[in-house]
Amino acid sequence: MDTIDKKNMTRHELRDQVFGLVFRIEFYPPDEIGEQLDSYRQKAEEDGFIPEDIEYIVSKFEGVKDKISLIDKSIDECAVGWTRSRMGKCELAALRLGIFEMLYDDDIPVGVAMNEAVEIAKTYGDPTSGAFVNAILTKVKDSSQ
Repeated sequence: MDTIDKKNMTRHELRDQVFGLVFRIEFYPPDEIGEQLDSYRQKAEEDGFIPEDIEYIVSKFEGVKDKISLIDKSIDECAVGWTRSRMGKCELAALRLGIFEMLYDDDIPVGVAMNEAVEIAKTYGDPTSGAFVNAILTKVKDSSQ
């Protein structure tokens, strides 16, 4: 992740940091996530992130982690013809973050959550990632109304 030289990060920058943590879920066993968070906090402090931003990032990540079984159930129900194991790790992390914000974060409008997840997928995934994430998030949105 890039170093951010700002006193306060934008919501987009904060979300990008959360995405990086959510991405790690696929690569570390659950009992090592605490170590990953400790490592993240230390690096963020060294990079000059303000404590409020670090806590926001960690809190949002923990929200995703705590709801992951419900989030994954939504993905499984809406990703017709796809299994999570076939999805790219980038797309899966973007979906998890987007669905968390859509369904469980009252501070984020659904449209913003969807748009940001699509943009993250476009930034870190392949050329089709944005469309893939958008299609699944649209189904999640439609099924939750």
